[in-house]
Amino acid sequence: MSLLDVRGFGHRYGARRALWPLDFTLSAGESIAVLGPSGCGKSTLLQAVAGLLETNEGRIERCWQRLGAMFQQPRLLPWRSALDNIALGLQAQGLSRAARAAAALDMGLRLGLSQADLKLYPGALSGGMQSRVALARALVVQPELLLLDEPFAALDIGLRHELEHLLLAECANLRCGLLMITHSQREALRLADRLLVLGGQPGYLQLQLQPQAPAAARSEAEVLALEAALLAEPAFRAAFGLPAHAAAASSCAHAQVGGDARRGGERAGSFRLRRFAAPGPERSEC
Repeated sequence: MSLLDVRGFGHRYGARRALWPLDFTLSAGESIAVLGPSGCGKSTLLQAVAGLLETNEGRIERCWQRLGAMFQQPRLLPWRSALDNIALGLQAQGLSRAARAAAALDMGLRLGLSQADLKLYPGALSGGMQSRVALARALVVQPELLLLDEPFAALDIGLRHELEHLLLAECANLRCGLLMITHSQREALRLADRLLVLGGQPGYLQLQLQPQAPAAARSEAEVLALEAALLAEPAFRAAFGLPAHAAAASSCAHAQVGGDARRGGERAGSFRLRRFAAPGPERSEC
């Protein structure tokens, strides 16, 4: 079942174009990462999907009832305990105090918080604990679609890895769709079944990448192999303004990856790749 259908969505802020039109769909249980440098329109896309930005070009069909979101900053209410912050969305749904406290406690414990932690206020929590609370708050409402805006960017590598695995496990349990934006190709390759790479200003879709194995089934070795192959792709390097690889090395890496994908092989680092042409010059509007 399709949760999200984006057709010809582009956006302008006044006369300035921020994002060229793009198309994609997201199904229940699927995870998509929108990857790209600063200023390419990632946040514009996420805000439009969330309904926070009026669509002035194309259409976005939203087929969910419950939405969860996690942002770059935890955005916890400082006057509420960790438990009450987790339960905030359940309060908006009209659950009784006892029911939302029980659900928030269960989700907090599953994400590695203790009962003592849940009694604390945000000012007494470490950055990692605040991220656990924010993730629990997003998941406890049992979202059909979860939106992520670089939620683990400020965490150390060990904690980020742990929370990524907890997130994938909970999304699989809920069978919710996941749409995230990120600057990090490694985070995208750990969490997403499919990657959409934006580049340019205004931003446009340059690459679509689909690894052979779904995100939940990828080992760390597979993630690293995929990252190395992606970094050897000339269009990806161009999107992020990276210097070109030596031509021979780049061609060799791409041929190996492309060959695996065409044969349907399952060797680490294999994926299906689709490149998109840059948009042509835009007509003036009189």
